[in-house]
Amino acid sequence: MTDLKLLALDSEDLAVVSAHMQDSVFKVGDMAWSPRDGQFSIAANRFVWEDALNKRKGFERHRAALIFKRVLAVRSTGIDRERRDDVLSLLSVGFEQKGEGPDGTIELTLAGAAEIVLDVECIEVQLADIGGAWETASKPRHPGA
Repeated sequence: MTDLKLLALDSEDLAVVSAHMQDSVFKVGDMAWSPRDGQFSIAANRFVWEDALNKRKGFERHRAALIFKRVLAVRSTGIDRERRDDVLSLLSVGFEQKGEGPDGTIELTLAGAAEIVLDVECIEVQLADIGGAWETASKPRHPGA
């Protein structure tokens, strides 16, 4: 498998990034917010859905960086930022446009009713595999899906 590299500049692109990041896991300490640079990032262990759909075993995870640019503010609920080793699971990434301009909020929905909300000037998101891949025995399951 080749390393994944994606750029999202609109809500359709962001939906593709969301699909690739579904069921990614990361620690609270793997999140970084730089107000000066207007950048929020997450280093996550991404489940490789693009190779898993027709497999019964031999699934894979890949270390990936998810970078949000042009971020004005970051808020979260259901996350204790002092517990840096707590593991979070990303379910989806969505965008809510504010008005007629490109600004709005990017919502990262996490398992356990947790959420990260980014106020952004516009959608500018990068996803890139940054490290090695490793095999995992289990495929994430979603009841009712």
